[in-house]
Amino acid sequence: MNLMKNLIKKIITLPLSLVFKTKIGKIISDKFLDLSLKNINEIVYLDCKLKFVVPNWINRFRIDTFATKEPETLDWIGNFKKNSIFWDIGANVGLYTCYAAKSKDCKVFAFEPSIFNLELLGRNISANNLSDQVTIVPIPLTENLFENKLSMSTTEWGGSGSTFGQNYTHDGSQLVKKFDYKTIGLSMDQAISLLKIPQPDYIKIDVDGIEHLILKGGSETLKNVKSLLVEVDDSFKVQKENTTDYLQKAGFTLTKKTHSELFDNSQYSSCYNQIWIKK
Repeated sequence: MNLMKNLIKKIITLPLSLVFKTKIGKIISDKFLDLSLKNINEIVYLDCKLKFVVPNWINRFRIDTFATKEPETLDWIGNFKKNSIFWDIGANVGLYTCYAAKSKDCKVFAFEPSIFNLELLGRNISANNLSDQVTIVPIPLTENLFENKLSMSTTEWGGSGSTFGQNYTHDGSQLVKKFDYKTIGLSMDQAISLLKIPQPDYIKIDVDGIEHLILKGGSETLKNVKSLLVEVDDSFKVQKENTTDYLQKAGFTLTKKTHSELFDNSQYSSCYNQIWIKK
């Protein structure tokens, strides 16, 4: 099946690559790119109207499965108090950032270091008229302040599977790297002390692998967080055990652990969203 897919891809892309080398081909290519970034879909979820840029299949999938891929995340956001401060760590293209900001009037800090996702994140924030409510923080969070590489498994808009300062992916296995660059990472505590970002009421962490390291660097921040949602892979024992340890020490209680049926029989079948609260 993979050989057939690769063959079809070559049959399609080879003639196109030759056409796009011509003058008229370059003009057509530029026009297609411009049109793809202007392709905006509108969805409605619980009377909340949202608009998202849909330039490729990944973003189309994200929009089509908005209500079914992570319903627990939407329900969790639905319980936010109005005008709260929300940190979306691993914001990707901003689906949950925009939903929280628009449905709950939250002030959102969207942490997303991927240069490929940042453009769509910015476009989606603008499309929903949320520029006054959402602050993009284009740097990775980790356990401490240091310079290292952000390694990425894809360069597609809306892609996931990147890691900062490590070589593993969501389940602890070796990341198959397709692109990387050096940047600066810092901890949650340093985001507050050095960048003066406000203390969050709610935190979502979904960064495909180093969630436990981010929690390790947030001992002071976690003291004043009301609730936290974190994605954990049960097969990644170090991540799972450390996440539980850090959150319990910070006074949190695990109230829910779930994923939708879309995760079953996939490479993410052992990944679950854990919802923790302070009682």
